[in-house]
Amino acid sequence: MSIEIKPLTDRELPACVEIWNSVVADGRAFPQRELLDQESGRAFFEEQTYTGAAVDEETGEVLGLYILHPNNVGRCGHICNASYAVKRELRGRHIGELLVQDCMEQGRAHGFRILQFNAVVKSNTAALALYRKLGFTQLGVIPGGFFNSDGVYEDIIPHYIEL
Repeated sequence: MSIEIKPLTDRELPACVEIWNSVVADGRAFPQRELLDQESGRAFFEEQTYTGAAVDEETGEVLGLYILHPNNVGRCGHICNASYAVKRELRGRHIGELLVQDCMEQGRAHGFRILQFNAVVKSNTAALALYRKLGFTQLGVIPGGFFNSDGVYEDIIPHYIEL
């Protein structure tokens, strides 16, 4: 498999909406509750600073995506935030790592100085291990900061890295 991370186009949109919705529906990682349709998905992805799609160059299959956008405004506008989603059956194949690395490059290219994650859910052990591997710094723990789909409040662990 040869993976290219590229800007989202209309060709990848349906698959990206489907992948995004699967993470939202799982209720274990993203804060959103509402699913996207093609129209709201297009609007959502277009309003980001950058939306990248991971595509298998040989088959054209969309494997995952990320969104990059400011974490705040004004005097904190140099800090960006991102979310990542990988097709469920392809998780564990380092696609997320490629997405995060590309996101860091895009963050720098768009003038951001820091990438911050506000809400990494404590049970998302794969994400925690990846961010540790890539050199992110944990900022502490927010007890019960995430309400998962099982009705349980889980801790969240904010992270950051200088770009």
